[in-house]
Amino acid sequence: MPAIHSLTARAARSQRGVTLRLTGAAKDSARRSLGWFALLAACAMPTAHAQLQVEISGAGANQYPIAVTDFADGDGQRGRQLADVVRADLTRSGLFRMVNAGGTRVDAGGGLDFAMWRDRGANAVAYGSSSGNGSQVEINYHMADTVQQAEIDSQVVSASMNNWRSAAHQVADRICERLSGAQCAFSTRIAFVAKRGNLWELMVADADGHNPQAALRSREAIISPSWSPDGTRLAYVSFESGKPVVYVHNVRTGQRNVVANFRGNNSAPAWSPDGSKLAVVLSRDGSSQIYSVNADGSNPTRLTQSGTINTEPAFTPDGQSIVFSSDRGGSAQIYRMVVGGGNATRLTFNGGHNVSPRVSPDGTALTYVTRRGGNFQIAVLNLSTGNEVLLTNGPDDQSPSFSPDGGMVLYTAGQRGGTLNVRSIDGLAQETLSASGAGITAAAWGPFGTAK
Repeated sequence: MPAIHSLTARAARSQRGVTLRLTGAAKDSARRSLGWFALLAACAMPTAHAQLQVEISGAGANQYPIAVTDFADGDGQRGRQLADVVRADLTRSGLFRMVNAGGTRVDAGGGLDFAMWRDRGANAVAYGSSSGNGSQVEINYHMADTVQQAEIDSQVVSASMNNWRSAAHQVADRICERLSGAQCAFSTRIAFVAKRGNLWELMVADADGHNPQAALRSREAIISPSWSPDGTRLAYVSFESGKPVVYVHNVRTGQRNVVANFRGNNSAPAWSPDGSKLAVVLSRDGSSQIYSVNADGSNPTRLTQSGTINTEPAFTPDGQSIVFSSDRGGSAQIYRMVVGGGNATRLTFNGGHNVSPRVSPDGTALTYVTRRGGNFQIAVLNLSTGNEVLLTNGPDDQSPSFSPDGGMVLYTAGQRGGTLNVRSIDGLAQETLSASGAGITAAAWGPFGTAK
């Protein structure tokens, strides 16, 4: 292995954010559950072709220092753009500190000046060339360890020209995985709900927020997007029929089906890990209760029996338990029960309002919205130790979800004019995506395999 000792913490990414003292924030996602309060009025939203503005901030002394040179090509423009995407991906993860490559391009066949790059502070250098033929773009990528003075990785990746950023995301994944020893999530996709004027849109975009495309547009509210485990379907709630109804939407074909349209409210869908079932919240028996339904909507089975509000379910990765929000103890808190229902165990004890739980991919941590001192913040809880950190500062953050590698949390900030945000789990890096006059109201990070 190359000299990558500074990335050993990556092997326990879910632990990183819960053993450091961080600051944080998150807003009540009642519009996901329809159980806590009436829907909040939403804001304005980017169209499928809106230009997203990206701001990345954060630094850390323990980040792995790496230089990514511009990829050599005919005129330098394409190679520079591809390298910029790679650098942005690595920075956003919080694992890497980018060493300024100063516009340098390295010929893969001409050798590397290891001493020069070490003097600049880089432990590794990624370089190579790019080419295109009008329909395809290709990157011939290499990476060298400046301490061992040897090449440690190489690969040729390609993508269609109209999705050229995908090739850069593949390179970033390769670099991250080679240096950290774990699968990385730069090539995945996210879903989010936003509104411009009177139009609601369910958007699907790359993990960095680029290439947003509308899966659904409606004059009525859309809330609670949830990815299927295979990344081909989105469950969500639409008000297009005049009441909340749960749909499942195939993002590749556009086909969609109603899976919950019972008397009262139908809300907060969440997929089981095997994709065969959904947990949904129904008020057909009075108060909001959690039910299990098959993926086609058949066989609704009630799981919670208390007369209080039970809402916002999420399966644990092993499929054995469901976490959810409930006010059964007098205030909104997060509980866990076995998947078939029954007695529930309380998980959150800090603060008087904790909602919108999501479990990390390895099952060791929980992210949720907590209210502290009037601010709604995103928190992360270590389920083994009970150690909690506040990941954001608020005042109005909501809708958290883990990246599929567990290293980042996606969330929205702001009830009106909201933005889409990504925070590394250790708080070392944050990325904010915004568009003029836009408002993003809900978000969900897709699983591995959601790249185009």
